Amino acid sequence: MKRSMVLLTWGHSNPRTAKTATGLLRFCPDECVAILDPDSVGKSAQELLEVGGDTPIVARLADAPQADTLVMGIAPPGGRIPEAWKAVVLEAIQRGMNILSGLHDFLSDDEELSAAAKKHGVVIHDVRKNTFKKVARRPDLNPNCLRLHTVGHDCSVGKMIVSLFVARGLQQRGIDAEFVATGQTGIMVSGSGLPVDCIVADFVSGAAEQLVLDNQHHDVIIVEGQGSLVHPSYSAVTLGLLHGCQPHGLIFVFEAGRETVGGLEHVTLPDLATQIQLVETMASIYQPCPVIAVALNGRRLSTAEAQETARRVSEELKLPVVDVVRDGPDQLLDVVQEFYNSQQWRLAATK
Repeated sequence: MKRSMVLLTWGHSNPRTAKTATGLLRFCPDECVAILDPDSVGKSAQELLEVGGDTPIVARLADAPQADTLVMGIAPPGGRIPEAWKAVVLEAIQRGMNILSGLHDFLSDDEELSAAAKKHGVVIHDVRKNTFKKVARRPDLNPNCLRLHTVGHDCSVGKMIVSLFVARGLQQRGIDAEFVATGQTGIMVSGSGLPVDCIVADFVSGAAEQLVLDNQHHDVIIVEGQGSLVHPSYSAVTLGLLHGCQPHGLIFVFEAGRETVGGLEHVTLPDLATQIQLVETMASIYQPCPVIAVALNGRRLSTAEAQETARRVSEELKLPVVDVVRDGPDQLLDVVQEFYNSQQWRLAATK
Protein backbone atom coordinates (compact mmCIF):
# COMPACT_ATOMS: atom_id res chain seq x y z
CA MET A 1 0.00 0.00 0.00
CA LYS A 2 1.45 3.34 -1.05
CA ARG A 3 2.24 5.75 1.78
CA SER A 4 2.35 9.54 1.82
CA MET A 5 5.11 10.60 4.21
CA VAL A 6 6.37 13.76 5.88
CA LEU A 7 10.02 13.30 6.87
CA LEU A 8 10.96 14.95 10.18
CA THR A 9 14.63 16.02 10.17
CA TRP A 10 14.37 19.26 12.18
CA GLY A 11 17.80 20.33 13.42
CA HIS A 12 19.53 17.38 11.76
CA SER A 13 19.06 18.02 8.04
CA ASN A 14 22.37 16.73 6.73
CA PRO A 15 23.20 13.63 4.64
CA ARG A 16 24.88 11.78 7.51
CA THR A 17 22.46 12.20 10.42
CA ALA A 18 19.33 12.27 8.25
CA LYS A 19 20.24 9.10 6.38
CA THR A 20 16.78 7.62 6.98
CA ALA A 21 15.21 10.58 5.20
CA THR A 22 17.77 10.45 2.38
CA GLY A 23 17.19 6.73 1.86
CA LEU A 24 13.43 7.21 1.55
CA LEU A 25 13.86 10.22 -0.76
CA ARG A 26 16.18 8.22 -3.00
CA PHE A 27 14.27 4.95 -3.19
CA CYS A 28 10.65 5.95 -2.41
CA PRO A 29 10.48 9.48 -3.87
CA ASP A 30 6.82 9.27 -4.90
CA GLU A 31 5.83 8.61 -1.29
CA CYS A 32 7.73 11.54 0.26
CA VAL A 33 5.55 14.67 0.19
CA ALA A 34 7.58 17.03 2.41
CA ILE A 35 10.49 17.49 4.82
CA LEU A 36 9.71 19.13 8.14
CA ASP A 37 12.50 21.41 9.38
CA PRO A 38 11.55 24.93 10.59
CA ASP A 39 15.21 25.98 10.48
CA SER A 40 15.64 25.19 6.78
CA VAL A 41 12.56 26.58 5.05
CA GLY A 42 13.59 28.26 1.82
CA LYS A 43 16.37 25.80 1.09
CA SER A 44 16.00 22.84 -1.25
CA ALA A 45 16.00 19.20 -0.25
CA GLN A 46 18.83 18.67 -2.73
CA GLU A 47 20.88 21.40 -1.07
CA LEU A 48 20.40 19.99 2.41
CA LEU A 49 20.46 16.25 1.83
CA GLU A 50 22.10 15.83 -1.61
CA VAL A 51 18.93 14.06 -2.75
CA GLY A 52 15.23 14.84 -2.96
CA GLY A 53 15.18 17.46 -5.70
CA ASP A 54 12.40 19.97 -5.11
CA THR A 55 10.63 18.08 -2.30
CA PRO A 56 9.21 20.96 -0.21
CA ILE A 57 10.65 21.86 3.18
CA VAL A 58 8.00 23.04 5.60
CA ALA A 59 8.01 24.63 9.03
CA ARG A 60 4.79 23.04 10.28
CA LEU A 61 2.66 19.99 9.58
CA ALA A 62 -0.12 22.40 8.61
CA ASP A 63 2.07 23.62 5.74
CA ALA A 64 2.70 20.13 4.34
CA PRO A 65 0.65 18.41 1.63
CA GLN A 66 -1.87 15.89 2.91
CA ALA A 67 0.00 12.88 4.33
CA ASP A 68 -0.83 9.76 6.31
CA THR A 69 2.56 9.13 7.97
CA LEU A 70 5.13 11.13 9.92
CA VAL A 71 8.61 9.56 9.68
CA MET A 72 11.44 10.08 12.14
CA GLY A 73 13.96 10.86 9.41
CA ILE A 74 17.22 10.65 11.35
CA ALA A 75 19.57 7.95 12.64
CA PRO A 76 21.61 9.67 15.37
CA PRO A 77 24.17 7.88 17.56
CA GLY A 78 22.23 6.26 20.38
CA GLY A 79 18.97 6.59 18.47
CA ARG A 80 17.12 8.93 20.82
CA ILE A 81 14.37 11.34 19.81
CA PRO A 82 15.27 15.05 20.13
CA GLU A 83 13.26 16.58 22.97
CA ALA A 84 11.65 19.24 20.76
CA TRP A 85 10.24 16.60 18.42
CA LYS A 86 7.74 15.13 20.86
CA ALA A 87 5.30 17.97 20.36
CA VAL A 88 5.47 17.48 16.59
CA VAL A 89 4.82 13.76 16.95
CA LEU A 90 1.86 14.42 19.24
CA GLU A 91 0.43 16.92 16.75
CA ALA A 92 0.81 14.40 13.93
CA ILE A 93 -1.08 11.79 15.95
CA GLN A 94 -3.85 14.29 16.65
CA ARG A 95 -4.06 14.94 12.91
CA GLY A 96 -4.63 11.22 12.34
CA MET A 97 -1.15 10.42 11.02
CA ASN A 98 0.62 7.14 11.68
CA ILE A 99 4.15 7.37 13.11
CA LEU A 100 7.07 5.51 11.57
CA SER A 101 10.27 5.47 13.59
CA GLY A 102 13.58 3.67 13.36
CA LEU A 103 15.03 5.11 16.57
CA HIS A 104 16.28 2.98 19.45
CA ASP A 105 14.09 5.18 21.64
CA PHE A 106 10.74 3.40 21.10
CA LEU A 107 7.94 5.93 20.74
CA SER A 108 5.28 3.30 21.39
CA ASP A 109 6.66 2.96 24.93
CA ASP A 110 5.92 6.62 25.67
CA GLU A 111 2.68 6.64 27.68
CA GLU A 112 1.46 10.00 26.39
CA LEU A 113 2.11 9.17 22.74
CA SER A 114 0.71 5.66 23.09
CA ALA A 115 -2.50 6.94 24.69
CA ALA A 116 -2.90 9.59 21.98
CA ALA A 117 -2.39 7.00 19.24
CA LYS A 118 -5.06 4.78 20.77
CA LYS A 119 -7.46 7.71 21.07
CA HIS A 120 -7.03 8.81 17.46
CA GLY A 121 -6.86 5.32 15.96
CA VAL A 122 -3.36 5.54 14.50
CA VAL A 123 -0.34 3.25 14.63
CA ILE A 124 3.10 3.95 16.07
CA HIS A 125 5.47 1.60 14.25
CA ASP A 126 8.88 1.28 15.89
CA VAL A 127 10.85 -0.49 13.18
CA ARG A 128 13.65 -1.53 15.53
CA LYS A 129 11.32 -3.06 18.12
CA ASN A 130 11.49 -6.85 17.94
CA THR A 131 11.42 -10.04 19.99
CA PHE A 132 13.74 -12.16 17.86
CA LYS A 133 15.53 -14.83 19.88
CA LYS A 134 17.13 -17.57 17.84
CA VAL A 135 20.79 -18.56 17.58
CA ALA A 136 22.46 -19.47 14.30
CA ARG A 137 22.64 -23.22 13.63
CA ARG A 138 24.22 -23.27 10.14
CA PRO A 139 21.46 -25.29 8.45
CA ASP A 140 21.72 -26.55 4.90
CA LEU A 141 21.20 -23.56 2.63
CA ASN A 142 19.87 -23.43 -0.92
CA PRO A 143 22.93 -24.19 -3.11
CA ASN A 144 21.29 -22.40 -6.05
CA CYS A 145 20.90 -19.04 -4.30
CA LEU A 146 23.85 -16.64 -4.59
CA ARG A 147 24.36 -14.74 -1.33
CA LEU A 148 26.06 -11.35 -1.65
CA HIS A 149 26.75 -8.99 1.23
CA THR A 150 27.83 -5.35 1.36
CA VAL A 151 30.53 -4.43 3.87
CA GLY A 152 32.15 -1.07 4.52
CA HIS A 153 35.24 0.67 5.77
CA ASP A 154 33.08 2.64 8.23
CA CYS A 155 29.49 3.35 9.24
CA SER A 156 27.17 5.40 7.01
CA VAL A 157 29.18 5.06 3.82
CA GLY A 158 26.41 3.76 1.52
CA LYS A 159 26.06 0.01 2.08
CA MET A 160 22.26 0.16 1.88
CA ILE A 161 22.32 2.33 -1.24
CA VAL A 162 24.68 -0.04 -3.02
CA SER A 163 22.64 -3.08 -1.95
CA LEU A 164 19.43 -1.57 -3.29
CA PHE A 165 21.05 -0.43 -6.54
CA VAL A 166 22.39 -3.94 -7.12
CA ALA A 167 19.13 -5.72 -6.27
CA ARG A 168 16.96 -3.41 -8.34
CA GLY A 169 19.47 -3.36 -11.19
CA LEU A 170 19.59 -7.16 -11.38
CA GLN A 171 15.78 -7.27 -11.36
CA GLN A 172 15.75 -4.90 -14.33
CA ARG A 173 18.10 -7.30 -16.11
CA GLY A 174 15.63 -10.13 -15.60
CA ILE A 175 17.42 -11.83 -12.71
CA ASP A 176 15.39 -12.95 -9.70
CA ALA A 177 17.20 -10.85 -7.08
CA GLU A 178 16.08 -9.61 -3.68
CA PHE A 179 17.32 -6.89 -1.32
CA VAL A 180 17.47 -8.14 2.28
CA ALA A 181 17.14 -5.31 4.82
CA THR A 182 19.03 -5.40 8.12
CA GLY A 183 18.60 -1.78 9.27
CA GLN A 184 15.79 0.66 9.96
CA THR A 185 15.92 2.58 6.67
CA GLY A 186 16.19 -0.53 4.53
CA ILE A 187 13.20 -2.01 6.34
CA MET A 188 11.21 1.18 5.73
CA VAL A 189 12.09 1.11 2.03
CA SER A 190 11.46 -2.59 1.43
CA GLY A 191 8.75 -3.34 3.98
CA SER A 192 10.55 -6.33 5.49
CA GLY A 193 13.73 -7.35 7.29
CA LEU A 194 15.18 -7.46 10.80
CA PRO A 195 17.00 -4.62 12.65
CA VAL A 196 20.19 -6.47 13.54
CA ASP A 197 21.58 -3.58 15.60
CA CYS A 198 18.67 -3.93 18.00
CA ILE A 199 18.83 -7.68 18.58
CA VAL A 200 20.42 -9.30 21.64
CA ALA A 201 24.06 -10.12 20.87
CA ASP A 202 23.71 -13.92 20.96
CA PHE A 203 20.95 -13.78 18.34
CA VAL A 204 22.45 -11.41 15.74
CA SER A 205 23.92 -14.24 13.64
CA GLY A 206 20.65 -16.12 14.02
CA ALA A 207 18.72 -13.13 12.72
CA ALA A 208 21.00 -12.84 9.69
CA GLU A 209 20.66 -16.57 9.08
CA GLN A 210 16.87 -16.33 9.33
CA LEU A 211 16.80 -13.53 6.77
CA VAL A 212 18.69 -15.80 4.37
CA LEU A 213 16.32 -18.70 5.01
CA ASP A 214 13.33 -16.43 4.40
CA ASN A 215 14.66 -15.18 1.07
CA GLN A 216 16.71 -18.00 -0.46
CA HIS A 217 13.96 -18.96 -2.89
CA HIS A 218 15.35 -16.12 -5.03
CA ASP A 219 18.29 -16.69 -7.38
CA VAL A 220 20.34 -13.88 -5.82
CA ILE A 221 20.02 -12.11 -2.48
CA ILE A 222 21.92 -8.99 -1.49
CA VAL A 223 22.13 -8.71 2.30
CA GLU A 224 22.51 -5.12 3.48
CA GLY A 225 25.61 -4.54 5.61
CA GLN A 226 25.82 -2.68 8.91
CA GLY A 227 28.69 -0.93 10.70
CA SER A 228 32.30 -1.91 10.09
CA LEU A 229 34.69 -4.51 11.46
CA VAL A 230 37.09 -1.71 12.45
CA HIS A 231 34.55 0.57 14.14
CA PRO A 232 35.11 0.38 17.92
CA SER A 233 31.42 1.02 18.61
CA TYR A 234 29.66 -1.23 16.09
CA SER A 235 32.02 -4.01 15.01
CA ALA A 236 30.11 -6.69 16.95
CA VAL A 237 26.95 -6.38 14.87
CA THR A 238 29.05 -6.31 11.69
CA LEU A 239 30.74 -9.60 12.52
CA GLY A 240 27.53 -11.27 13.66
CA LEU A 241 25.80 -10.28 10.44
CA LEU A 242 28.77 -11.38 8.32
CA HIS A 243 28.89 -14.83 9.89
CA GLY A 244 25.13 -15.27 9.99
CA CYS A 245 24.38 -14.56 6.33
CA GLN A 246 27.26 -16.80 5.11
CA PRO A 247 27.92 -14.88 1.88
CA HIS A 248 29.55 -16.22 -1.27
CA GLY A 249 30.86 -12.80 -2.24
CA LEU A 250 31.29 -9.29 -0.83
CA ILE A 251 30.98 -5.77 -2.20
CA PHE A 252 33.23 -3.40 -0.25
CA VAL A 253 31.95 0.18 0.16
CA PHE A 254 34.06 3.18 1.13
CA GLU A 255 33.73 6.94 1.25
CA ALA A 256 36.62 8.77 -0.41
CA GLY A 257 38.20 11.36 1.85
CA ARG A 258 37.09 9.76 5.11
CA GLU A 259 40.26 9.00 7.05
CA THR A 260 38.95 8.68 10.62
CA VAL A 261 36.21 6.58 12.21
CA GLY A 262 32.78 8.21 12.09
CA GLY A 263 32.00 9.78 15.46
CA LEU A 264 35.48 8.93 16.72
CA GLU A 265 37.66 11.35 14.83
CA HIS A 266 40.67 10.56 17.03
CA VAL A 267 40.72 7.01 15.59
CA THR A 268 42.38 6.61 12.18
CA LEU A 269 40.83 4.16 9.73
CA PRO A 270 43.11 1.35 8.46
CA ASP A 271 43.89 1.46 4.74
CA LEU A 272 41.50 -0.22 2.31
CA ALA A 273 43.77 -3.17 1.47
CA THR A 274 44.11 -4.05 5.16
CA GLN A 275 40.37 -3.83 5.70
CA ILE A 276 39.60 -5.98 2.66
CA GLN A 277 42.04 -8.63 3.85
CA LEU A 278 40.39 -8.56 7.27
CA VAL A 279 36.83 -8.90 6.01
CA GLU A 280 37.74 -11.66 3.54
CA THR A 281 39.45 -13.58 6.34
CA MET A 282 36.43 -13.31 8.64
CA ALA A 283 34.01 -14.21 5.84
CA SER A 284 36.01 -17.21 4.61
CA ILE A 285 36.21 -19.31 7.77
CA TYR A 286 33.86 -21.98 6.40
CA GLN A 287 33.81 -21.21 2.68
CA PRO A 288 35.66 -19.00 0.20
CA CYS A 289 34.22 -15.48 0.16
CA PRO A 290 36.10 -12.88 -1.89
CA VAL A 291 35.48 -9.17 -2.31
CA ILE A 292 34.36 -9.06 -5.95
CA ALA A 293 34.09 -5.28 -6.36
CA VAL A 294 34.45 -1.95 -4.59
CA ALA A 295 31.75 0.73 -4.44
CA LEU A 296 33.04 4.29 -4.16
CA ASN A 297 31.06 6.93 -2.27
CA GLY A 298 32.41 10.04 -3.98
CA ARG A 299 30.09 12.66 -2.52
CA ARG A 300 33.02 14.75 -1.25
CA LEU A 301 34.71 14.75 -4.67
CA SER A 302 34.28 16.48 -8.00
CA THR A 303 33.57 14.28 -11.00
CA ALA A 304 37.21 14.44 -12.11
CA GLU A 305 38.46 13.67 -8.60
CA ALA A 306 36.07 10.72 -8.29
CA GLN A 307 37.20 9.27 -11.61
CA GLU A 308 40.86 9.59 -10.64
CA THR A 309 40.19 8.04 -7.22
CA ALA A 310 38.35 5.12 -8.80
CA ARG A 311 41.20 4.55 -11.24
CA ARG A 312 43.87 4.71 -8.53
CA VAL A 313 42.04 2.47 -6.04
CA SER A 314 41.20 -0.06 -8.75
CA GLU A 315 44.86 -0.24 -9.70
CA GLU A 316 45.95 -0.62 -6.07
CA LEU A 317 43.39 -3.28 -5.14
CA LYS A 318 43.12 -5.05 -8.51
CA LEU A 319 39.34 -4.78 -8.26
CA PRO A 320 36.63 -2.89 -10.17
CA VAL A 321 35.70 0.39 -8.44
CA VAL A 322 32.32 1.99 -9.19
CA ASP A 323 30.62 5.20 -7.99
CA VAL A 324 27.05 3.94 -8.30
CA VAL A 325 25.39 7.26 -7.39
CA ARG A 326 27.34 9.42 -9.83
CA ASP A 327 27.89 6.92 -12.66
CA GLY A 328 25.09 4.42 -12.18
CA PRO A 329 25.39 0.76 -11.19
CA ASP A 330 25.87 -0.86 -14.62
CA GLN A 331 29.60 -1.60 -14.24
CA LEU A 332 28.99 -3.08 -10.79
CA LEU A 333 26.05 -5.09 -12.11
CA ASP A 334 28.29 -6.49 -14.85
CA VAL A 335 30.73 -7.73 -12.18
CA VAL A 336 27.95 -9.28 -10.10
CA GLN A 337 26.39 -10.93 -13.14
CA GLU A 338 29.76 -12.32 -14.25
CA PHE A 339 30.34 -13.74 -10.74
CA TYR A 340 26.86 -15.26 -10.77
CA ASN A 341 27.37 -16.84 -14.19
CA SER A 342 30.88 -18.09 -13.36
CA GLN A 343 29.49 -20.81 -11.09
CA GLN A 344 32.59 -20.60 -8.88
CA TRP A 345 30.45 -19.68 -5.89
CA ARG A 346 28.50 -22.95 -6.26
CA LEU A 347 31.70 -24.83 -5.42
CA ALA A 348 31.92 -23.04 -2.07
CA ALA A 349 29.76 -25.52 -0.15
CA THR A 350 29.00 -24.46 3.41
CA LYS A 351 30.19 -27.03 5.93
